[in-house]
Amino acid sequence: MSAPTHTPAHPATTGGVDIRLPWWALALPALAFIVLLVMMLNPTDAQAAGSDPMITHLFERAHQLIAR
Repeated sequence: MSAPTHTPAHPATTGGVDIRLPWWALALPALAFIVLLVMMLNPTDAQAAGSDPMITHLFERAHQLIAR
């Protein structure tokens, strides 16, 4: 004896995946990236014993370009 099959009442017609992220799923990684970038671009607060002048120059130029 065979069992009857059930078909869904409303089949998916969009063909795509509908995933909604909460607002903090995008905001927190973006905030962390910005904080780390600002910490790297502010070499005056660094307590390093010595640093490569080329890297410092690169960060200063990037900071000047962002500040415009």
